[in-house]
Amino acid sequence: MLLLGGAALGLFLLADPLLADLRSLLARGLDFDAASVRDPARMTARLGELALQGLRAVAPVLLILLAAAIAAPLAIGGWLFAPQLAVPRFDRMSPMKGFGRMFSLLALLELGKVLLVAVLLGAVGFGYISSHVEEFASLAQMNLGVGLGHFGTMAGVAFLLLVATLAAAAVIDVPVQIFNYRKQLRMTPEQAKREQKESEGDPHLKARVRSAQRNMARKRMMAAVPKADVVVTNPTHFAVALKYLEGRHRAPVVVAKGADAVAATIRELAAAANVPHLEAPPLARALFKHVEIGAEIPAPLYAAVAQVLAYVFQLQRHARGAGPRPAEPRDIEVPPGMDPLEPLATA
Repeated sequence: MLLLGGAALGLFLLADPLLADLRSLLARGLDFDAASVRDPARMTARLGELALQGLRAVAPVLLILLAAAIAAPLAIGGWLFAPQLAVPRFDRMSPMKGFGRMFSLLALLELGKVLLVAVLLGAVGFGYISSHVEEFASLAQMNLGVGLGHFGTMAGVAFLLLVATLAAAAVIDVPVQIFNYRKQLRMTPEQAKREQKESEGDPHLKARVRSAQRNMARKRMMAAVPKADVVVTNPTHFAVALKYLEGRHRAPVVVAKGADAVAATIRELAAAANVPHLEAPPLARALFKHVEIGAEIPAPLYAAVAQVLAYVFQLQRHARGAGPRPAEPRDIEVPPGMDPLEPLATA
């Protein structure tokens, strides 16, 4: 529709100069001498000159058509560069599928739309011609130049009326086509779920993978409990296993931690491996809250953990017969803000 409108606008605005150029082109084309007829080279050169003159004559109209061709896709959503559509697809050459598309409901609707537009164009054209019969008849009485100019004006007006009719039809049809196109692009809930599974993975499979990863991490954590230096407990709700290697760690490292059932398993593994444990509820809660597995304890807990390790080293000396059995430290305090239950205790 924009292409037809651009052509009508170009012809309407440039009719006079275009007609003058074409008249000059025709006159030059019919004006030649006998020498030119006898020399094919001169006729070839003359043909090239006439072709170039004709191209210059129609160039403004072609530029208007080019601008309309560029603006048309931009007006309805932009260009779509799809070179893969140029590749032949033999599955589209099936006669049965072609007949199916020809006699489908969509094809019938398109046929009805085309017939309706044709009827509208015919009615507009018939109305214009019937209302200008006398003007068309008077063209025979005019000289050639005036008659051609008058006929060009009337043809341009008729063309503009036809384009206006197409534009009115397009105002209704284009939004409907865009709506149908977007509706076809919409996915059903099942398609959306399938696409999500394809792009992000099956949620059930991802859940199983996460569960397997958690189990593997828990097994590694439990394997580190027998090698720990001490287990700090709450005494039943939390259990945190600590390990310190001088020269390798700057501070003791939490090698395992857990709550409730996991804490009970940590205590059982520690008891089976003769790993000492110490009941220090504030410290156990602070370590469980603020330190991740494999991380060193933070500086605010150095003093509290140092008391625990001192007790463990004294136990080891006692086990070797190098000293008396140490007294178990009580009321190991942690800095304010480290115990997650501190607000409840103060309240």
